[in-house]
Amino acid sequence: MESSSRESVRTYLEQFMREVTCTACQGTRLNPQARAVRLAGQTLGDLVVLSVAAAVDCIPQLELNARERAIAEPLLPEITARLQCMQEVGLGYLTLDRRSDTLSGGEAQRLRLAAQLGSNLRGVCYVLDEPTIGLHPRDNARLLATLHRLKYQGNSIVVVEHDEDTIRQADHIIDLGPGAGAQGGQVVAAGTLQELAQHPASLTGRYVSNGWHQPQSGRQRSVQDGPWLTLHGAREHNLKNVDVRFPLETFIAVTGVSGSGKSTLVKQTLYPALRQHLTSYNGRVGAHDSLRGAEAVRRVLEVDHTPIGKTPRSNPATYVGFYDDMRRLLAQTPEARLRGYAPGRFSFNVAGGRCEACSGQGQRKVEMNFLPDVFVPCETCDGQRFTEETLDIRYNGKHIADLLALTVAEAVEFFAGVASIRRPLQILDDAGLGYLTLGQPSNTLSGGEAQRIKLAYELSRSSQSGTLYLLDEPTTGLHLADIEKLLHVLQALVDQGNTVVVVEHNLEVIRQADYIIDLGPEGGDAGGEIVIAGPPAHLIAHPEASHTARFLREQHHSKKAKASNHKEKATGHDSTTRSP
Repeated sequence: MESSSRESVRTYLEQFMREVTCTACQGTRLNPQARAVRLAGQTLGDLVVLSVAAAVDCIPQLELNARERAIAEPLLPEITARLQCMQEVGLGYLTLDRRSDTLSGGEAQRLRLAAQLGSNLRGVCYVLDEPTIGLHPRDNARLLATLHRLKYQGNSIVVVEHDEDTIRQADHIIDLGPGAGAQGGQVVAAGTLQELAQHPASLTGRYVSNGWHQPQSGRQRSVQDGPWLTLHGAREHNLKNVDVRFPLETFIAVTGVSGSGKSTLVKQTLYPALRQHLTSYNGRVGAHDSLRGAEAVRRVLEVDHTPIGKTPRSNPATYVGFYDDMRRLLAQTPEARLRGYAPGRFSFNVAGGRCEACSGQGQRKVEMNFLPDVFVPCETCDGQRFTEETLDIRYNGKHIADLLALTVAEAVEFFAGVASIRRPLQILDDAGLGYLTLGQPSNTLSGGEAQRIKLAYELSRSSQSGTLYLLDEPTTGLHLADIEKLLHVLQALVDQGNTVVVVEHNLEVIRQADYIIDLGPEGGDAGGEIVIAGPPAHLIAHPEASHTARFLREQHHSKKAKASNHKEKATGHDSTTRSP
């Protein structure tokens, strides 16, 4: 119910609240006097609509008269240097007038990094959190070169990262664990990658050195005989009037360098076009000619990183839906039946069984003058959210607050005999969320955790099929082990007769797809074309076709060499000691 109500509200707002271009300034945000000033025949509005890459080429070539040259001469080198710094960190596709509130977290972080590159500071400790988010492997290499440049200038770089290439190039690695949540918080290993690989407790070292435990290669589905969804004439933003075909009931990866048009194609064109076909959606749809084959899609759903709820009342148990079954179990106990307690007694949203002092939230807000509000545990229920009478009712020795305090992994064992509860719990555990507690407030979940909970909810609805799921960078913030678990969930959705479309840069995810749509060849105005499309083997066989194909082929050969090396070690042969 929560998911459907949020979708209805979003649809309503999209229909009646839209941003339109200002007719007075035509979107330049400048008054008439500012728009009248020209430099080499160009207004400020003309210059800021350029991408960073285009500006790097354009600005040094401005034809200035003697007066303009005298004014601009000390400024142009500084402007050019800053633009080149932005290009070095993979932001060459951004336009100069791009609003900051439309930047992703990774883009904003790299923008700040570019500002530091031009400062030439020494002795600074830079701390970066997931700087490779949203980066293609080609752009990732540029970012790593930038970090090395900062290091060689006499600075220290501390990076929180899951990217394999970044880990490989680090001088010192600190691996935390051994698990997540309450099972983590310890330094498992520290040192070079070779030292981590030899440490038996280091999950990171094991994955980076030996690869995945359960390789899925070879399970690619055929795309020849199934139905297809075709988007004709897509031309939103930088898309070049492209025709794109999506094989249904398969796992599809949309790839390409940063700014090549992936999100424009999937999120701004395909998704709203399908919603318009399937519902009464009247929001903005990316420019295109037609959509064919949509009758084979029963519904479309974007599984994003938005929270599953905005208050502590929403949690994994309520969102996935097995909380109702937990309440019914408690209501069926002899003690509850003797007292006449119905399942509603064990809800913190309904008066009766909940603690009324905190309205079932387990905490109370203390308003502070001139300071942010402080939340403290409720003194009446001691944070347990229910009355003492309600907590007297126990199922297998645990009351409702105890059940909500169980982790997903613990609950799988506790409810082993209750199929309606155990099945969704097992799906959550398989998705790598075994460390979450059942009652963990939704506003404390990360975006990646919220996304995987949504996927688990969809997978638990076993009767669902004919759905097209859209995911934009689902591996953001995930460890290599968690990516493996996420892929199993996505493949399970496809096995149920659904279609999964992911916008992704992670090569392992791309390699596991049934079909790849690669956009490019570059970002911004130089992108927006379908460079190559087909199964992974097709891209591996044509590395010259695109940047993605080239990196995919390199990864393929690297994995083959690694597998061969492991086989030789397992059989007692070592290629390094073999005579010619």
